[in-house]
Amino acid sequence: MEGGVMAATIKECLELQLLEVEMLFSMFPKKGEINLCDEDAVPGMQRYLRNSEGALPRQLEYSVAIDVGESKAKVVLQVLLPHMYPHVAPQLFARSDALNRQQQLQLNTHLTSHISSLDSGELCICAAVQWVKENSLPYLQNSEMASESTLKEEVFKETFHRMWIYSHHIYRQELRKKIFDCAKKLNLTGFCLTGKPGVICAEGIRENCEEFWRVIRYPSWKHISCKHVESIETEGNIDSLRLFRTFEDLQFQAHGDYGLRNDYHMDLGQFLEFLKQHQCGHIFQILFGVEGKLSDK
Repeated sequence: MEGGVMAATIKECLELQLLEVEMLFSMFPKKGEINLCDEDAVPGMQRYLRNSEGALPRQLEYSVAIDVGESKAKVVLQVLLPHMYPHVAPQLFARSDALNRQQQLQLNTHLTSHISSLDSGELCICAAVQWVKENSLPYLQNSEMASESTLKEEVFKETFHRMWIYSHHIYRQELRKKIFDCAKKLNLTGFCLTGKPGVICAEGIRENCEEFWRVIRYPSWKHISCKHVESIETEGNIDSLRLFRTFEDLQFQAHGDYGLRNDYHMDLGQFLEFLKQHQCGHIFQILFGVEGKLSDK
């Protein structure tokens, strides 16, 4: 009985989400103003509403490009909706190339405060868009008023980040696609080691690494932890600090019975050799708690 009630509630929420996104498309009819992260998300939700016996559809994720006042700058509102939205709060993030890190943080803090002040259980993305449109200009003006020397400092002084992420396992094709798509979008290099255990290294600008960590964890990746972070402040090109040229797909020889199921262990000896080839063999002990040793060949 509870399952039936829950299914009905989710269906009601998804219907409201579709109504809201249709309203947004009518408000922003120009191409590129609204971008769906997954083109199949809306059709998938419509299929689920016609027949809710199957698996839940993917969560609706999109962005809205908002013109702010007379400024030529745009603020992009990124939206991720849990299945139970509007009964559960949406995940919102406003960003603009015209804002520095501190201004962007202040804008999002005030946006979150505004959304939390609205009635719970009500649709709020249109309200969020309107708030961003009406309240972003002071942040953009403050950015324009910054002195040339301050702007130069903001442009050239960056923090390089390298995150070492450990998971009990990484198998699902959908999850792997999300990892690689996100790394590409955020200009991160590193690798994803598929199998059991699963290991991800992501390196690039700190803000991009932190965004990557936020995106891949959401909404329910439980068996995952960030084991170690390396951070270097630099005024030069961060590319010289990278250990990896691309974001690589690592799949070493596996051990175990994986003919019928995805329960197989990666060859950690090969993984250790790979780390040492990239001047980061010391990470092996941080990830696994033991010192790695290569066998004599």
